[in-house]
Amino acid sequence: MLAQPAYDIALILDQGQRETQEDAIAARMFDAADAGYVVVADGMGGHAAGEVASELVVSAWRESLDAELENTPLSEAAVADALPLAAMQANALIAAHCEDKGDKFNMGSTLLGLLLIGHRASWISIGDSPLYLFRDGVLHQINEDHSMAPVIDAQVTEGKLTEAEARAHPDRNQLTSVIMGAAIPKVDCPETPLELTASDVLILGSDGLQYLSDAEIQSIVQSNSNAWAQDIADALWQALRAKGDPDQDNASIGVVKLTKN
Repeated sequence: MLAQPAYDIALILDQGQRETQEDAIAARMFDAADAGYVVVADGMGGHAAGEVASELVVSAWRESLDAELENTPLSEAAVADALPLAAMQANALIAAHCEDKGDKFNMGSTLLGLLLIGHRASWISIGDSPLYLFRDGVLHQINEDHSMAPVIDAQVTEGKLTEAEARAHPDRNQLTSVIMGAAIPKVDCPETPLELTASDVLILGSDGLQYLSDAEIQSIVQSNSNAWAQDIADALWQALRAKGDPDQDNASIGVVKLTKN
């Protein structure tokens, strides 16, 4: 009898209303190491740039971690090194590609990489691709948002902007950190892993998922919290499509649940 896998993981990639797909998403499970990962990259730079950047980031992540996880689990010390090294490798790949294309060629990508070992989750995040934890009926974004959105939202709290002005602010999606072959200003990579419980749901996305509000995402997960990861991912995707937003960005959706205690 085959052992039950440790993780239930589902992925969806949707082009939205954009002409090209500049998101990339991937996952892999490693039964021998009781480990798995999900990685999301949201590229920028236009046709033949953003889509290449996101694929380079995902390729660098896989190359960095696959060999490490194929046989044995990583120690906490090794995890602490592996995630930043994957980001550095992605940054180096993009730098080399831009150099090959010439001085005026620029492209970049976010990186959201989630590494699961047993009941522990570690992540590295650069950019504005969100990582949510749904626990005890409540949704929280647990990674840092490296864009101007938190700064603009703080101005609402201070009474300088209305909520409507903040949502429509032209600088809202401007990134404050990104992988683009140069120095990376901000990296979110906590030293202490997150301990997961059997009822937790993790949701990863590109910022295209945020065409749904946090309240909408929470309501959808609440209604499907006992369902398979694929059902939760499908429900989120259907909600995005139902909005029918003519400006809908590319959307990556990853849903992760534990399947054994």
